[in-house]
Amino acid sequence: MKKIEKYISLTTILLLFLPESGIYCQSAFPDIYIRIAFQNSPLLYQKSTDIDKAHLAKNIATGYRLPTASFQLGYQTAAGGRNIDLPVGDMLNGVYTTLNHLTNTNSFPTIENQSINFLPSNFYDAKVRTTIPIYNAEVGHNIRLSENQIIAAETNLRLQKRQLAATVKEAYFNYLMAIKVKSIYTEAIGLAREGRRVNSRLLEHGKGLPAYILRSDAEIASIEDEAFSAETAVKNAQYWFNFILNRPDTASIDTSIDEEALMAECRALLLSNSDNSQREELSLLHIASASYKEAIQLQKSAAMPRLNGILDLGSQSENWRFNNQSRYFLLGLQLEVPIFSANRIKQKTAMAKLDLDRNESVLDYSKQQLQLSAKIAINNLRTALETLDACKKQVEAASAYRRLIDKGYTEGVSTFIETIDARNQWKTSQLACKIQLYKVFLAGVKVERELALFNIDQ
Repeated sequence: MKKIEKYISLTTILLLFLPESGIYCQSAFPDIYIRIAFQNSPLLYQKSTDIDKAHLAKNIATGYRLPTASFQLGYQTAAGGRNIDLPVGDMLNGVYTTLNHLTNTNSFPTIENQSINFLPSNFYDAKVRTTIPIYNAEVGHNIRLSENQIIAAETNLRLQKRQLAATVKEAYFNYLMAIKVKSIYTEAIGLAREGRRVNSRLLEHGKGLPAYILRSDAEIASIEDEAFSAETAVKNAQYWFNFILNRPDTASIDTSIDEEALMAECRALLLSNSDNSQREELSLLHIASASYKEAIQLQKSAAMPRLNGILDLGSQSENWRFNNQSRYFLLGLQLEVPIFSANRIKQKTAMAKLDLDRNESVLDYSKQQLQLSAKIAINNLRTALETLDACKKQVEAASAYRRLIDKGYTEGVSTFIETIDARNQWKTSQLACKIQLYKVFLAGVKVERELALFNIDQ
């Protein structure tokens, strides 16, 4: 614990020069793989299409403020039905006759009585109708809702990026851990074979036993079997890492990293504040609350009046005539005032309020849950660092013990069983130490993820 506190005190000064957006500096990790994942990830592409759709939805909502025009054509024809008789001939023919007699001309011809049908015959009405929104409270609320959808889609993309960055780091460290485990087994095989060679030489000089050779062969076979499993783990880790990056399975992976720099960054994380208010999950819940509030106002606006302007430019006549008398324009206003809706508006408003209350409850609970997760992640990192320090001491002790036993065995002081036990202790401690080292790195990734420290805008 004192050793960890010493490292923390040394890194405190360094932290003063680190950017506020991320204490866990990415310089020691090959961030090129994260950038590749960002470029190739189908999930990020899907989230980006959600942003495009949200922008289109806003354009649609904004379009309701603009006039709309449509061409309308109506045609009607009928026969029969009621008629109205107009005796214009009886009323005017006597007058016209008198006028012709007085003027000694035929300028006033006689006319016939008329009968007009009530139903139109071969009648058309063609027009271009333009509707101009003047006042509609719902339009503004829909625009603000679509703006919230854009922000939510962008935040979702950031959330997916942050999760993807953490997944890439975890897969990378798991791959490195598998490689280290494989190398330890390879070295253990070399030690076991060296032990068999020593036993063979001793047997040749009459100081060994054939049983020692058989025991050495069994030990070598056992370690080779474990090495084969380790090789399979390396391939699987490589396949998974390249799958995350959307690359071919066998693409090469750069394994050159500065473990000491990564360790320093992990120790620096212990100084991090557990405040994770910048988490995208919380931002999404805040956006949802704003959207629910806007939805409440939208439901209430359904009870507000709507006013539209109407302009018709067209032509109407019988027998498809088109002239000065058929052409017309019509300008007017259309006012719609909701009077009765069977309490639908009130009930929809109440439902939106319930959604808001529920979201606020989820927000409060999520804040507590994420804060707890951050504290647990920091505690797990602290425990992992302490365990790693203990593992290093065990490796030092096991290495020294193996060297002493091997030397004693060649001098005839130690037994063969002791050499096998010493090698097993060394192998076990080496494996535990390497695995614990990468557990520290993985715990650091967890803290970085819980506190949203990684700079995804790089």
